[in-house]
Amino acid sequence: MATTASLLRAMLAVAVLIVSQPASARAREGRIALTFDDLPALTILNDQPYVDYLNAMILRGLKRHHFPATGFVNEGKLDELNRDRQIANLKRWLDAGMVLGNHTFSHESPNTLGAEAYIADVARGEPVTNALLRPYHRRLSWFRHPYLETGFPMSVKRTIDGWLAGHGYRIAPVTIDADDWEFAEPYDDAIARKDVARQRRIKAEYLAYTARRIEWSIRSGRILFGRDIAQVMLLHCTRLNADSVDDLASLFRRFRLRPVSLDRAMRDPAYRTPDIVAEKEGMDWLERWAAVKHKDLPEEGDDDPPADIQAAYDRVDNDRR
Repeated sequence: MATTASLLRAMLAVAVLIVSQPASARAREGRIALTFDDLPALTILNDQPYVDYLNAMILRGLKRHHFPATGFVNEGKLDELNRDRQIANLKRWLDAGMVLGNHTFSHESPNTLGAEAYIADVARGEPVTNALLRPYHRRLSWFRHPYLETGFPMSVKRTIDGWLAGHGYRIAPVTIDADDWEFAEPYDDAIARKDVARQRRIKAEYLAYTARRIEWSIRSGRILFGRDIAQVMLLHCTRLNADSVDDLASLFRRFRLRPVSLDRAMRDPAYRTPDIVAEKEGMDWLERWAAVKHKDLPEEGDDDPPADIQAAYDRVDNDRR
């Protein structure tokens, strides 16, 4: 009994210590907004139940951890499988309290389409999502560029930016990009082949790589702004992420990052930094800000996915851009 009483007293003392800390000492928790591209799903498996399942599992995991998220829709994907069930998956995101944004209709690049055709592709990606949003008294207000390609040369970028702003869109930036798509398709392939050991190996590599990318983004934010900034993480609507929500939650705890809405994250003054970079190659916003501020970002941690993952991706979907 004495041992139990001593343990209880120690636990109480720790709790009192935490609560009694000044707000400044407890306010070191950072913020991160979770965004998922390519809804209803990114997968190499042409299977509607598979897509239904991974959407349900992502949403179940997000709700379990009380994580808000924004999903970016490619309406061109709706007719790739059963249209009604694909639309039902989008509605599940809204029913779960999540936000939906526009990711263009066809997931094409402005470098391929040019400004006017790209704008038309954005507009073509609105009708179904806006109809789903209407009962919630909302409309599309977030936009994510495919491949993070925002337009080149500057005249194309300005034309696109002007149209988006004039139609009520805010561009969703990215500061954490762990190239999850490159791990996700080999993971699908492992599931299709019932290779559980390979599934586990890919997932372990994905989580280790994601940890390095999160750490790099935190360090880069400090270099650029002299403090911890609110981060925006790019994920994709995949089976890999459906199976990794709890592991990602552990990573956020490890790095003291609390998931918040995209709107909340973008209240950070860092996002007032102008994006005046026009490049053909897609760039995250840390790289864009570094160019504006003429600062160098850390080389350590800014590495590509492991070679075996890149080779595995090329075997299952040789569409590398």
